[in-house]
Amino acid sequence: MEWLVVVLNFIGQQILNVPAYLIGIITAIGLIALRRSAGQVVGGALKATLGFLILGAGAGVVVASLSPLGDLILSVTGAQGVIPTNEVITAIASEKYGATSAYVLVLGFVVMLLLARFTPLKYIFLTGHHMVFMSLMISVVLTVGFGEELSWLVVLIGALLLGVIMVVMPAFAQPWMKKITGDDTIAMGHFGSAGYIAAGAVGQAVGRRSRSTEEIKFPKGLSFLRDSMVATAISMVLIYLVFVVWGLITQHDATLETLGSADGGAAVMAGFAQALQFGVGVAVILFGVRTVLGELVPAFQGVAEKVVPGAKPALDVPIVFPFGANAVLIGFISSFAGGLFTLVLLAVWLNPMFGLALILPGMVPHFFTGGGAGVFGNAAGGRVGAAVGGFVNGIIITVLPAVLLLVMGEFGFANSTFGDADFGWFGTLIGVSVMGPAALGVILSIVIAVVLVLAASIWQRRVVEGGWVPGAARDAYLAEKTTTR
Repeated sequence: MEWLVVVLNFIGQQILNVPAYLIGIITAIGLIALRRSAGQVVGGALKATLGFLILGAGAGVVVASLSPLGDLILSVTGAQGVIPTNEVITAIASEKYGATSAYVLVLGFVVMLLLARFTPLKYIFLTGHHMVFMSLMISVVLTVGFGEELSWLVVLIGALLLGVIMVVMPAFAQPWMKKITGDDTIAMGHFGSAGYIAAGAVGQAVGRRSRSTEEIKFPKGLSFLRDSMVATAISMVLIYLVFVVWGLITQHDATLETLGSADGGAAVMAGFAQALQFGVGVAVILFGVRTVLGELVPAFQGVAEKVVPGAKPALDVPIVFPFGANAVLIGFISSFAGGLFTLVLLAVWLNPMFGLALILPGMVPHFFTGGGAGVFGNAAGGRVGAAVGGFVNGIIITVLPAVLLLVMGEFGFANSTFGDADFGWFGTLIGVSVMGPAALGVILSIVIAVVLVLAASIWQRRVVEGGWVPGAARDAYLAEKTTTR
């Protein structure tokens, strides 16, 4: 069986772990199902793959530009604690649980296809790296709960849970995705969906009369800020310079070291350059998204028609960024503020009372999930919704990782944890369920899977297909106000 482990490891780590390859494969399958020529299949698959690689390149630029800023903030504020990083805990856990997670990943993908084929949840989750993160988290939790001697049981239950979570979360987020994109062709395939849904719900509650972030009107002298790339770059320049100057005043040598600068002037210009690189990264991400959509959505019709009738691709969170560039920036800043606010609560109240770890706000998770939350909040509640929705997301991705850390700490990973919202609630739920006898853990895990599928199916039929539109009352109010002017 060793050769099978090698093959599954190769498929899971070298193919399904690379979103670009997965997108290219799905595009090719769709084009083949549509009976396109060999040249069209190869060309379309390569272009979709390149689009995702472009998106990844942009994300890499964003991450690289945000890392020094995160170090600066930690330096000047003196905060100590854990920064949730999916990649770090994955690297730690994969040494021991990598083989098991490979089985879970491959079989979980099959379970997802079966659920998409035979239930109302017609979603195909295509964010490969998040599939790997979730499969590994599930494998760790179940292995410790059931024991290494029951690895076959871990694979079966883990595959079931992975397949379930990959179809139910896109379903729950779909009403807001329809509102954001204007149609029902794509879905959200990112395990921060609980934060996005919460942002959309809270945004609708607080932004009943608030106009869209994309309608923000600047004075004529500031008309250049209407360009989202320019506005994003300027905002990051201001944020960077504030912390660079603060750092030079309070932590001079540490700030110079963080930015790799010889003196204060060089540090200021280094911060300025990093801020501009952030703007470049965002622009590249948006171009990559447009490239992928141009190839994947038409090709996916082949999958929908031939393999899984009516299926929709569930894609990574940057897919919504072009639909609310201003909302992304507002959501990011608000989410970071929410993280700082919750960090204070953890330090002053929740840590002493419940022993929750101090979760430091990482710039990267707050940008991607906060930006998505801003778009969801704006869709239902305009500018107010984007700001409050982002803030709520910041609270969620600070509290849930702290709670999950209690569970992961039992499994020997006390110094790291998964960061996004769905890892927090789903991992904690599974972890609590398998802490007792193995038989009870199996029963509870199956119950969790069944309840989620049933709840999501009802939501799909009654809410998504029933035509509920988030923020419909706000839309009607704004339309009436516009016509009466």
